[in-house]
Amino acid sequence: MSTSLVAAVVQLSSQADVPSNLERAEKLIEGAVAAGAKLVALPENFAHMGDQEQKRAIAEPVEEGGKPGAGPIVRFVRDTAKRFGIHLVAGGFPEKSPDPKRPYNTSLLAGPDGAIVAAYRKIHLFDVSLPDGTSLYESAATLPGDERVTASIGSTVLGMTICYDVRFPELYRTLVRRGARIITVPAAFTVPTGKDHWHVLLRARAIEDQVFVLAPAQTGKHPQGRQTYGKSLIVDPWGDVLAQAGEGEGFAVARLDLAYQDKVRSALPSLEHVRLL
Repeated sequence: MSTSLVAAVVQLSSQADVPSNLERAEKLIEGAVAAGAKLVALPENFAHMGDQEQKRAIAEPVEEGGKPGAGPIVRFVRDTAKRFGIHLVAGGFPEKSPDPKRPYNTSLLAGPDGAIVAAYRKIHLFDVSLPDGTSLYESAATLPGDERVTASIGSTVLGMTICYDVRFPELYRTLVRRGARIITVPAAFTVPTGKDHWHVLLRARAIEDQVFVLAPAQTGKHPQGRQTYGKSLIVDPWGDVLAQAGEGEGFAVARLDLAYQDKVRSALPSLEHVRLL
């Protein structure tokens, strides 16, 4: 098993224009790869942040007739992973579901050969009214998934989650019990929740499950007055922040030392002491 892996989280300020969002994402992926990244993660809503009617209109399948979907978003994920020879986590796009009014919010993992390795459909949907007046009811236009997803990156197991999932630690513990050493949390956190909870929740999930957490995020202003927090992070199993993106679009890169993770798990074997499942 490889003892380390260079990973990157991409920070975007996605808008309603899908081609423009994908073009900017590709340039940032190229920069991350030039910095040595072999695993790159894109944020939630990387391809589109607009109104619900637009989201329904651009929804596309991951597969059609047993073959990879031919829509522009899935094709971008596959082609980009293959072009750069990386594992690419594309964190949250509208996937067609059995309910035409409510596509899934789906994160894809593509391999260096361009194949879709895994698809995770967001389980926990963000239905809240915040004190600042922000109201978001994701379930009104999104169908929840119901499967927990892990996949292999070489000999290392990756667990997949999306944004609001980070508030539900039982999901993360299940992924770790399935062997996850890295967990992705692509997100579009609001500013009010982000400023108080983003770092705390991500570090908590990393510490309690002794995993590396990759959290690529949306940042800035989006259509319909929406604003997101940014601060894309890479956190290690001790809870230390290895890398953080700055203001605006960009990326952050860090080396994930799996041998160090083994030492953390050996020195503090809390995962072996679990009594309540």
